[in-house]
Amino acid sequence: MSIETMRHKFGPVAVIARYTALEAFRTRYIWLVVALLLAGLGIALFIGDLAITETRQTQAAITAALLRFAAVLLVILFVTTSVHRDFSDKSVEMMLSLPLPRAGYYLGKLFGYALVAALTAAPLSGLLMFFAPAEAGLIWGLSLLLELVLVCALSLLFAFTFNQITGAISATLLFYLLGRSIAAIQLMAHGPLTNQAQTSTQITTGLVDGLAYLLPDLDQFSRSAWLVYPSGSTGDLVPLLVQTMIYVALLSAVALFDLYRKNF
Repeated sequence: MSIETMRHKFGPVAVIARYTALEAFRTRYIWLVVALLLAGLGIALFIGDLAITETRQTQAAITAALLRFAAVLLVILFVTTSVHRDFSDKSVEMMLSLPLPRAGYYLGKLFGYALVAALTAAPLSGLLMFFAPAEAGLIWGLSLLLELVLVCALSLLFAFTFNQITGAISATLLFYLLGRSIAAIQLMAHGPLTNQAQTSTQITTGLVDGLAYLLPDLDQFSRSAWLVYPSGSTGDLVPLLVQTMIYVALLSAVALFDLYRKNF
């Protein structure tokens, strides 16, 4: 494949990705990230005044947990409102009237939102490096980036599926929280306090195991333990990268199926 052919095929995708990322500046999303950064710094300093022992570890663990959830929420809100804005002002119809396949439009939006996710994860990772070793903060930040990219694909899917912003945001949050807590739910379902001889318990346990098999194990992403006890390494990112690629591919396939069946 020649360079001109590649430019002709992937050039529009790059343009859409660029303007999607620039939307973060036009809508002042970056200022929200800065506000989150300052809030995280304030929380870390406040926790440092309260902690009696292991001050740095306590600051890193609590601040990382709060920043992670806030970053996920910001990305969900940005992606969902951005997609619904495109549909409401007919930008999607205008783009698809050009010689551009719908898959190209989707990939451009996904790559653009991935850039926004990188702009979100990078400063938060830099903040945590003040309270944890630099390598641990970097690993945590890369893991957060993978998590946010997965959230971008998830938000895109539900933004295409639901006509209302509230429904799309709620579905994305529920899916994310379920993915975060499914490991704990599975442990409780197999716990010693449950009577596995009962049929109802067996059915419930089977449903939980099935969900755990289908959902991404988001509990393994952005672990605070990497910051408290610096035991993480770049090797821990490999299974997270594989998991992200698999679920992004699956979510993208479903989103493209929904996009192609829409009539504009």
